Amino acid sequence: MSAPVSRRTFLTHSALAGGGLLIGLALPSPVRRLFAQEGGGAAAPAVKPNAFLRIAPDDTVTIFLKHSEMGQGIATSLPMAVAEELECDWSRVRSEHAPAHADYGHTVYRMQMTGGSTSTWESFDQLRLAGAAAREMLIAAAAARWNVPAAECRAENGFVVHGERRARFGELAAAAAALPVPTSPKLKEPKDWKILGKPTHRLDNLEKITGRAEFGIDVQRPGLLTAVVARSPWFGGKVKSFKAAKAKEIPGVTDVVQIPSGVAVVAQHFWAAVKGREALEVEWEAGSMAGFSSAAQREDFGKKARTLGAVAASKGDAEAALAGSARQIEAEYSLPYLSHAMMEPLNCTAEIRPGACEIWTGTQFQTGDQAAAAQIAGLEPEQVQVHTTFLGGGFGRRANPRSDFVVEAVHLAKATGKPVKVVWTREDDLRGGYYRPSWVSRMRAGLDAAGKPVAWTHTIVGQSIMAGTPFAGMIQNGVDGTSVEGASNAPYLAAIGDHRVDLHSPESPIPVLWWRSVGHSHTAFVVESFIDELAHAAQKDPLAFRRELLPADSRHRRLLDTVATAFGWGKPLPPGHGAGLAVHESFGSVVAQAAEVSVEQGSIRVHRVVCAIDCGPVVNPDGVEAQMQSGIVYGLSAALYGEITFRDGRVEQSNFHDYQVLRLPEMPKIEVHIAQSKDKMGGAGEPGTPPIAPAVANALFAATGKRLRSLPLRLE
Repeated sequence: MSAPVSRRTFLTHSALAGGGLLIGLALPSPVRRLFAQEGGGAAAPAVKPNAFLRIAPDDTVTIFLKHSEMGQGIATSLPMAVAEELECDWSRVRSEHAPAHADYGHTVYRMQMTGGSTSTWESFDQLRLAGAAAREMLIAAAAARWNVPAAECRAENGFVVHGERRARFGELAAAAAALPVPTSPKLKEPKDWKILGKPTHRLDNLEKITGRAEFGIDVQRPGLLTAVVARSPWFGGKVKSFKAAKAKEIPGVTDVVQIPSGVAVVAQHFWAAVKGREALEVEWEAGSMAGFSSAAQREDFGKKARTLGAVAASKGDAEAALAGSARQIEAEYSLPYLSHAMMEPLNCTAEIRPGACEIWTGTQFQTGDQAAAAQIAGLEPEQVQVHTTFLGGGFGRRANPRSDFVVEAVHLAKATGKPVKVVWTREDDLRGGYYRPSWVSRMRAGLDAAGKPVAWTHTIVGQSIMAGTPFAGMIQNGVDGTSVEGASNAPYLAAIGDHRVDLHSPESPIPVLWWRSVGHSHTAFVVESFIDELAHAAQKDPLAFRRELLPADSRHRRLLDTVATAFGWGKPLPPGHGAGLAVHESFGSVVAQAAEVSVEQGSIRVHRVVCAIDCGPVVNPDGVEAQMQSGIVYGLSAALYGEITFRDGRVEQSNFHDYQVLRLPEMPKIEVHIAQSKDKMGGAGEPGTPPIAPAVANALFAATGKRLRSLPLRLE
């Protein structure tokens, strides 16, 4: 096994292998969004991230992905940006995960990571410029070979063409590699795009269909051992004592090792490790979680919701406006802890050698994992190689600032002196924390005599996901922006003269983390459900009520109209069926959804969902549609079933029998409409999730007259 490869060595070897061309292109950052646009503080300083592409002698074009492919389709959408400008043969395009290195850092987050539905828009300009630069270099190489002006040559479908002469990119690559990299290559106009904006099948389909795709759990190394870890059943609990004798009697078990997170059983294969853990005798100190219950927390959160928290948004005098309104409406909503429940359980393989450490894992957080591994191994970060595999789902769980599953593997590789793969079981995953926080929201609004809202207050109670992490500095004046996003900037507030949104962030030993759509996963349910309640209180159609509050030229209103028309809003539905609407903006995109719902034999049945998204310019419509479908299914699982609960300080759920997800027979018909838009490019991986829960809850009210204010939705 070779030593870790430096960026310089990586570039040199890649460029020289077979005489190919590799572009390591330094580009100015297209810093946008997030800090500047979404209230996270000042814009990040300009940086110069690198985008890489390699052209091999056989004409294969390989794009190095600085972001992780976890099902969201960026292994196709990002190469599309390169291929459009490069004018290569799309059938020759491949993609690989890039190594962990600062050059692949996110231009806003300033680290190599995948999250926030940012991958496509954040890399779009970088990769287009990289493709354009490579195209100009190839043209220059061909022009020099033929002794003609470069302006007389053009690139098309993997060739440089001059009159009747044609030269393949692969045969020009070596000469092009010797040329200077253009600093300001010319980009194509959108009207001239041939690939971008066109429905495109995913490049990784064949690998995944045939089973050739390597996920973290598939990784094999010479002499590899497998480990599972016995962790405290109480968050914050510690090992008091343990006896390893019975575990070591299990055939295949090689070692029992205590590490910071618990006691690991190391074995020659997974099953031996599991059986060894079952035989392990551990006595735990419960810590502060002993006696904790979800019911008690819900009561405590409810009390806090009736007191003023840290103010996140305020205009006018909301209390005075409430007191003076013709009618006051009040409601309290609650949402539980949620697990990410990825199909591929957490895992990481680590191998330590003198002066080097390698890890193989499906991660969303390369920079953090590299630093954590280096600290444990006693190395510098550049001595740690991170091999990013495909991710069998992430949803935020594999972007852990504490690098928990990576840390365990490195500790065990260090302790045993051998390569070790740590695997979490489904039970480990569901009981292992880093959940979407539980939330309580108290809503109050005042309507005037005409039914128009004139006052609005929203008090939110729930744990901060930023507190205690490297991102704690983003908490401003006691407000974690991720807790109030979608509420403090709800689109209806501009039309309500007096409003206030405030926040309580109680501490808890329960570890929490971003979950697909982060704060929007709870604020959309609350805001869109409460708006629906106000519409009915005002005796107005829910669509008409929303339209009155939204500017005529707003993206929200346009998408509501699109969905309403496609859904057939207002038309008669079958007996017992109801229709509900919701619209929500997140991650730079706006999504509206309408759901048709009924109750069948006491169970909620979602028959169809019509969805419309405005995410700005679209790279791959197929990918956007797939992400809307995926987000809706993910959100329906949470809306109908998802719930992590505690009794006596311990998690009650253990597997998919008591932490259900949507099954095939329950799948609704989903119709997706993608707006033609010139707005800034937004994300698509997460925005489809927030609106579905309120759309279903609102439809359920229309069908049954029952207003459900807690998730998961339960008719009893």
